[in-house]
Amino acid sequence: MEMQQVRYFLALAKTLNFTRAAEASNVSQPALTRAIQQLEHELGGPLFHRERQNTHLSELGRMMLPYLELIQTQAEAARAQAKAVKKLDNVTLKIGVMCTIGPAMIADLIVKFRAAYPNVDLEVSDEGSSELLEMLSKGDLNLALFGLPEGPDVRFHGLPLFQERFVLAVPPDHPLAEKNVVSCCDTDGHTYVNRANCEAFDHVRKHLRENGVRWKQVFSSERDDWVQGMIKAGLGFGFFPELSVTDPGLVTRRLIDPEFVRTIMLVSVRGRPHSPAVGAFVQQARAFKWPQGTLEPMPYLGDLDTELEPAQ
Repeated sequence: MEMQQVRYFLALAKTLNFTRAAEASNVSQPALTRAIQQLEHELGGPLFHRERQNTHLSELGRMMLPYLELIQTQAEAARAQAKAVKKLDNVTLKIGVMCTIGPAMIADLIVKFRAAYPNVDLEVSDEGSSELLEMLSKGDLNLALFGLPEGPDVRFHGLPLFQERFVLAVPPDHPLAEKNVVSCCDTDGHTYVNRANCEAFDHVRKHLRENGVRWKQVFSSERDDWVQGMIKAGLGFGFFPELSVTDPGLVTRRLIDPEFVRTIMLVSVRGRPHSPAVGAFVQQARAFKWPQGTLEPMPYLGDLDTELEPAQ
């Protein structure tokens, strides 16, 4: 069954006249007649009784009419939705954000995107790194903001957005606050307040132990506000991406020897064609002026030749 057969059938069912149905369908009468005959052959019987000056639906035609009307309605709805997607109208864009990337870092980007594309609905999921990559691979997300030191695996494409140092967060009266720059060896033996959702910590701990540095963990929480509150109370120091320290009662100190840095990326599935909405968000993210830390500037990321593959 072809859509033109459905369209010709509905035109004839409405007019009950082959000539007028052909005119309404912008087709010759013989072409319309052949299409109706082919449809009748597929459905196993006559759809119309052709009597002189009295064409009318057969019993089979009356039975098929609501089904073919539904097919036509669904086809028109599909075409309308496809046009809406192309125009970025009534489209949902699903974005995942690694849980250590706080809303303060992306809120302005989302506001700017919504102002530019008001008919695109954004759904943001806050997840861990492994959950984000799994959701991307299954198609449950269109894009993800990701920031592990080692980056995503080869299944994924990453567009670098900005870099961010990891720092020590301490209250102003902490001994480490007296230093402008803190060497990792200076932290050996100090009490440490742990961010339980810090995906980078296993990577960091490995390097610290290789250099003979041990931190004494005295508290752990998945909530950054609890962690920062305990640091401010004097329980120990914290280890944060610089832009994640939000409590004004804390100070940050650059950590060196070694220094730990993460690159925040916009990640998609490698080779998967993207929709116009995804392309629009990528362009907004590339043009966005990302927040900077208060420490000395990070090295320039370089020119990015990282266009995503557009949908065909």
